[in-house]
Order: sequence, then structure tokens, then C-alpha cells
Amino acid sequence: MSGKARVTLDRHYVDDTVHDAALERIRHLYSRFDRIVVSFSGGKDSTVVLHLALSVASETGRLPLEVHFYDEECISPDTEDYVGRVRAQPNIALTWYCVPVKHRNACSRQQPYWYCWNPDERDLWVRRMPACAEATMPGFARGMMIPDCSHLPFAGRSQTVAMLRGIRTQESLRRLRMTMRSRVDNYIHQSPNARNVWLCDPIYDWRFEDVWVAPSCFGWDYNRTYDRFEAMGLAHAQQRVCPPFGEEPLNLLHTWAICYPNLWHRMTARVPGAATAARYALTELYGTHLREPPEGLTWRQWTWRIINLYDEPWRSRVALSLRRAVETHQRKTKRPIDDTRADPMSGVSWRALAQIALKGDFKNRKAGGLVTLAGAEQKRRGVTLEELLAMENDNDGTRY
Repeated sequence: MSGKARVTLDRHYVDDTVHDAALERIRHLYSRFDRIVVSFSGGKDSTVVLHLALSVASETGRLPLEVHFYDEECISPDTEDYVGRVRAQPNIALTWYCVPVKHRNACSRQQPYWYCWNPDERDLWVRRMPACAEATMPGFARGMMIPDCSHLPFAGRSQTVAMLRGIRTQESLRRLRMTMRSRVDNYIHQSPNARNVWLCDPIYDWRFEDVWVAPSCFGWDYNRTYDRFEAMGLAHAQQRVCPPFGEEPLNLLHTWAICYPNLWHRMTARVPGAATAARYALTELYGTHLREPPEGLTWRQWTWRIINLYDEPWRSRVALSLRRAVETHQRKTKRPIDDTRADPMSGVSWRALAQIALKGDFKNRKAGGLVTLAGAEQKRRGVTLEELLAMENDNDGTRY
């Protein structure tokens, strides 16, 4: 493992490898908290956290390692088999939850959410619920997502709990900013839902390459779903084992028909709009490869028409997301929003706003990516942020 661990804020690199630094962070968590729990998804990042925590748990004599897995129903047989192998290990105590958590459904504007293991849709389930699963959870309420309910198993307890997650800052600026808030214990965050629970990200500074090479370096077991994706020639950044109905994984929905044909027909019947998305997710219908608005319309006009395609309350939610992007633009510059070209200060254009509206962007990830568009436009123009700020100070224009 050649990756180096980082110190926050100014990104000074240190001599430790990310592997050694992560182990040291987990040792610190074991010394500080009463209870350590790994939040495990079966994916590559949480696999790394699982094995590192298992090593420290063995080292400190605190076995078995407690692991929580939230089964999202539309998972591959290879994921189910892998989690089963993890659960069978004698030094791991895995709780397998099958509760009806809410998930984003980017396949449909009329029904933008779906509920896995919904007891009212038992006939539509894509697979049988595992016999070992916990189908109920005290305090669980309809409409909760996994982050909303993951603290419930610890409710009413006096113990302090550290939930270890496979969160890495390389994957988003939002995660990077969260980690840069503090110089000390910057990977430990108080849960917004419980005073005795902390969310901990010990591999926050691991790079993409570190995560992929670790199982090979250390001989760890892993999810064989990745082997199927690899055989298909998918880029590593595209390989996701989560249900493929969200805004980010939707573009690869069609790959499940190739990898898991026996599961595919049940998946398309499970989630509203999935059959249509499987065919058209890579087209402009779903905001991919947007080149031109419909004939006779500007991007601005097309954006407002897209908003009206949503029913309430989702229409208001999408409109609010766009409003926030526009307000951010107005705070940064006096220039009006261009129809096609990203603004070098805000990244906003009506074309970008149309894409946000088409995707729905209920998790605010597309809007968060506007800063990347701004950076690309600065590079295209050959100007720095400092030069842009100086030009803004000399600009006597008015906001529109």
C-alpha cells in the first residue's frame, strides 16, 4: 500500500501509509468508545473497514466484532452470498436487517421513492427474505432511510457507540468539507440522531486505488459481484453493488440484465419506471448526454417545463434545489446566468440547471457538482479564481 495518509485543512502528507493510519484511528476508537459497530454494505469500501476493524478487535481482545448489514432487497446473489460468508465467521457477530427503508427511485418522476421489503408489496419482492434477518426494529417508522434509522439499535443505551463507515473524501467535495472541519479526530462526527452515537470514517483518506488493491494485498474475501462487472469491462468507478435505481447508479441499470438475468425481470417489475429506465437511462430522456433543448426552446425555457413534469410535492422540491443554485450564483457574481456556458464563478448555466431538474437531484449531488463546472470553465478561459474575484470587484453591473 503506497498511499500516504493526509492531515486535514492544508492537506499535508505524512509518512504513514493509509493502511497504518487507518489501523491507528481504529485503535483510537477502541480506546475511546464503549461499543464498536461496523456499518457494512457488502461493497468494497465497507469491506476494507470490516477487515481493518477485525484486525484491531483481535489485537485488543474485543471479539466478536459487531457488524450491522442493511439488506436493500434488490441486491445481487453474489452480494447475498458474500454477506452470508461474513456472517458465518465465528469472530463476527452480524445482524442482518430487512426493514422497509425508503430508497431513491430515479426511474420515475411520479414515484421518486420505493421501499425495500415493503410488507404491502410482498408479492413483488425480488427474492426471499433471509431466514436470519431481523424484519423489525424498535422505533422504526415508515419513510426512514438507512441514515435515519441506523442509530435505533442503540437507543436508550448508556454506552457510547462508534459506527465505522466506509466513507472516503475522494468521492465528493461534501465529504471532504465534512472532514476538513477539524484538525483533531476529523474522522469522528456526532450523529445528528443520537447523542451516544458517533459516525466514524477511518479510511477517509484512502484513494480509489488503495481500496481496490487491498483485498489482493492482504488476501481478504470480497464481493464477487465485482468480478462480473470486471468481466463486462466496466470502469472501476462505475462498479456499484447497491440497488441500481438511484441517480448515480441508474446509468448502469442495464448491466444487471447481463450479469444477473434470472434476477433482472423481477427487478424491472419491482420499482416503478425501472423497465423504461433500463432502456432509456443513457439518453437525454434521463438527463444523460444533453446536447440541445427541444427545438424552439432555450435551456431556460426547457428547465421550467421539466419542473412541471413532476407532481407535487416533488415539483416544489426540485424547484427549491434550482432556486438554491440560482441564489448561490447571485451571491458569487453579478453576471446573468448564461443559457449554455457554465459561469466561471458559480458553475451555473441553464443547461446545467436543466440537467439537475431532469435527474431530480433529491440528494443535492448534482447541484454540489456545479463547483467542478466552474473550475473547468476557469481552466478553459485561462483565468484564476483570484483574477475572477478582481474582475468582480471592478464590475458595476447589476444582478438580474
